Amino acid sequence: MRSHEIDYHIYGEEMQYVEIELDPQEAVVAEAGSFMMMESGIEMDTIFGDGSNQEKGILGKIFSAGKRVLTGESLFMTAYLNQDGGKRKVSFASPYPGKIIPIDLTEFGGKFICQKDAFLCAAKGVNVGIEFSKKLGRGLFGGEGFIMQKLEGDGMAFVHAGGTTAKKELLAGEVLKIDTGCLIGFTKDVDYDIEYIKGIKNKIFGGEGVFYARLEGPGTAYIQSLPFSRLAGRILSSLPKGGNSKGEGSILGGLGDLLDGDNRF
Repeated sequence: MRSHEIDYHIYGEEMQYVEIELDPQEAVVAEAGSFMMMESGIEMDTIFGDGSNQEKGILGKIFSAGKRVLTGESLFMTAYLNQDGGKRKVSFASPYPGKIIPIDLTEFGGKFICQKDAFLCAAKGVNVGIEFSKKLGRGLFGGEGFIMQKLEGDGMAFVHAGGTTAKKELLAGEVLKIDTGCLIGFTKDVDYDIEYIKGIKNKIFGGEGVFYARLEGPGTAYIQSLPFSRLAGRILSSLPKGGNSKGEGSILGGLGDLLDGDNRF
């Protein structure tokens, strides 16, 4: 195997974290800000890109890092290398309520395509790159633009998603239509496109936008019930106007604030 072979265990239900066991000289790479804890003997190092092009010199490092800029991620990732003589563990946490999904790239033909912010960590040697959309509709209206994230190699990778997740095994020619934000990722053989929602009433009053994602098999797709954008939108919409929160949860609402004497005009 080109990628490091790692063992892991996922803990928790709603706020999960993954614990990765490293043999001596094994390493894992992770997004900045995902680190939770590690045992002594593990050395942390900030690297350009995903570390898969380290042997190609400075140009390879710059190219690897440049790809990450296109996906909106940091130029740098963090590598955790076990420098001890025995097994050591390092853990990474999901950034918001949801699930962590283990992806064994050997089971998916060495490639998995996912949303730009879904990647959490992976065995060193896994290439974290970009996937350009060849379809104009998908690029303009797919919610992910022309660029998605691409995980390639023969090792383990971990992606995170919001809420509850569903794994769908699509047969050849089988079609699944989903909200564009609810898509986590899919295998390389799945045909992904954007479809226009029919009916003027659906567009104006449906509250679901005017496009949805269309996946056609064969292949595997992962779906999330609570995209972060939807969670953030609900939080923002529930924030009190002007920073006044006394009416929250009250039947009277703003009138309750007025009767309570908290009158700000």
